[in-house]
Amino acid sequence: MKENKKINKIRNIGIIAHIDAGKTTVTERVLFYSGRSHKIGEVHDGEAVMDWMPDEQERGITITSAVTTCQWKDCEIQIIDTPGHVDFTIEVERSLRVLDGAVGVFCAVGGVEPQSETVWHQADKYLVPKIAFVNKMDRVGADFFRVVEMIQDRLDANPLVLQLPVGREDSFRGVIDLLNMQQIVWETNDPGSPIKTTDIAPELLESAKDYREQMIEKVAEADDSIMEAFLEEREISTKDLVSAIRRATLNLSVVPVLCGAALRNKGIQPLLDAVISFLPSPVEAPPIEGVHPEREGTLSFDARDKGPLVALIFKVFMFEGRKLLFVRVYSGCLKAGGEVYNPTLKRKEKISRILRMHANKRERLDEAGPGSIVGVVGLKDSGTGQTLCQADAPVLLEAIEYYKPVISVSVEPKTHDDQDKLEHTLAKLMDEDPTLHVKEDEDTGQIILSGMGELHLDIVISRMKREYSTSVNVGKPQVVYRETLARQAVGKAEFDREIAGNRHYAEVELTVKPLARGSGTTFRAEASDEKIPDIYIPAVSQGANDAMEYGELMGYPVVDVEVILTGGSFKENLASELAYKVCATMACREAFQQGESYLLEPIMDAEVFVPEDFMGEVIGDLNARGGKIESISAKGEIQVISANVPLSKMFGYSTALRSASQGRGNFTMRFSHFDKV
Repeated sequence: MKENKKINKIRNIGIIAHIDAGKTTVTERVLFYSGRSHKIGEVHDGEAVMDWMPDEQERGITITSAVTTCQWKDCEIQIIDTPGHVDFTIEVERSLRVLDGAVGVFCAVGGVEPQSETVWHQADKYLVPKIAFVNKMDRVGADFFRVVEMIQDRLDANPLVLQLPVGREDSFRGVIDLLNMQQIVWETNDPGSPIKTTDIAPELLESAKDYREQMIEKVAEADDSIMEAFLEEREISTKDLVSAIRRATLNLSVVPVLCGAALRNKGIQPLLDAVISFLPSPVEAPPIEGVHPEREGTLSFDARDKGPLVALIFKVFMFEGRKLLFVRVYSGCLKAGGEVYNPTLKRKEKISRILRMHANKRERLDEAGPGSIVGVVGLKDSGTGQTLCQADAPVLLEAIEYYKPVISVSVEPKTHDDQDKLEHTLAKLMDEDPTLHVKEDEDTGQIILSGMGELHLDIVISRMKREYSTSVNVGKPQVVYRETLARQAVGKAEFDREIAGNRHYAEVELTVKPLARGSGTTFRAEASDEKIPDIYIPAVSQGANDAMEYGELMGYPVVDVEVILTGGSFKENLASELAYKVCATMACREAFQQGESYLLEPIMDAEVFVPEDFMGEVIGDLNARGGKIESISAKGEIQVISANVPLSKMFGYSTALRSASQGRGNFTMRFSHFDKV
């Protein structure tokens, strides 16, 4: 037990939300009230500690997830502040992969917005316990209970209201704590304003009692001990309630809901208390599971200092010309100057330094134990999603899923000096960002840069110039299409060639079948062992995969097809993996030609927010862009138009929307699916 005592006092949390819900503002207040910062940095002034990149400060948005550590009471809280913009969803994905808990921040006016849903469901995928914080209670149109309803309806969550707002909009001044039945008031907006805890005002007492009763009922539904006390009408202590809520939060039965106004410095201290009380330590998080690189079966590891080393690299960042890797330690200990084994690369690497991160500031550490999220310098070849362990106890953790790019631009160096630096610069940026793809167009020789959206590529090009002194001319954005087949087709190919003095032979017959939209690509072998021995099946599969990288129509990747190996032939002493791989590629290409390929384009889910006066013009514009209006709903005086629109028609839409709504409209957009052009 003594070994785990320190680990019990760690909380690894992420701040997740839609863009502009106030994540970074909340994080800045957390750092201030925990004593980590002595001055509050404001996003709108470009002075937020966590938004330290020049592009973040200029644009007032979070682009890259930033890590920091602070102390609250007797606990150490490691925080990752994540981006809210859909173009940087990978930053949220890889952060949630290594976190034990999350705080979802919701705007009291906007409620559950599109990107809030995306990041919430990402957290659900990794079974991350969550707390909800309803921010901006001081804004005009703030409605706490409407947001609670939206959390239940849109996120399929079970919100547990632990606080009630005292006042709203301009009159918001505090909260009612339903656990302790107290009123907490911040008398001024000043960050140093003391918290005043009083009895609940008489006019609010009856309502508070009703909501406390509802809270206990909901906890009782999730916890047997509280249910027993509730049915027997016994007095339930606050301590027992807190323990029960903690258990229910950890098993994902409930989501505690709190409220405040971070910009006005209200509600942060109770939020920190809730993080300590309800979110898990590394010891309480489920054991991390992996597989042995060479043997079957699952390996499981608890958070123990003396256990075998198990750690995951979840992010790479180039810092002052050096490769900085962000690592989550699950078991064992990382030591500065020590060796680690990378089972993906099948070799050892040496750690030169271990750093505790505070945004872009660093503090050197001698070692990092279970639950730690640290920066590591010295690993030259290791990358995102790879595992670090001991050579005598190898393990592979589940890799991090990446998103495929949907938009491309052509880039060309401006000067001869830029030409020399471009390849090196792009390699470093791709090391950092797995959603960034670079390829050379075979026909034109142009370098094609592909990413998740216009803003994503805009930031990448800005960083190329600012951080790497590499200037490029940028071509018009192009949509990254996909190709698929209209009908089933058969492809046959024979490969018989002498290479380096040896004759290589293979014959392959493949059937390629179209699948339902969104099915991806699959391969299976039906040919008998006499026709093609099993040893060559992986080579055939690899050849088919290579063929699907470039379709016959316009060279885009082929999706939503199944490739079936139906026949072929084998010649003793002449067969080789190379021959079957090349032959499978040739057979696939013939099938693509026979199967009548056609293009698929990315369709986006767009939500447009406009005052009612401008709704007609905005809907007309969306229709003209080939959009399909899915629904129209009201959020106060603002109309929300949900539509499916081809990405190719949405370039420059922000300018068109500002023009159509006199600058009062805005929109969000995320990838939905591919559909026929």
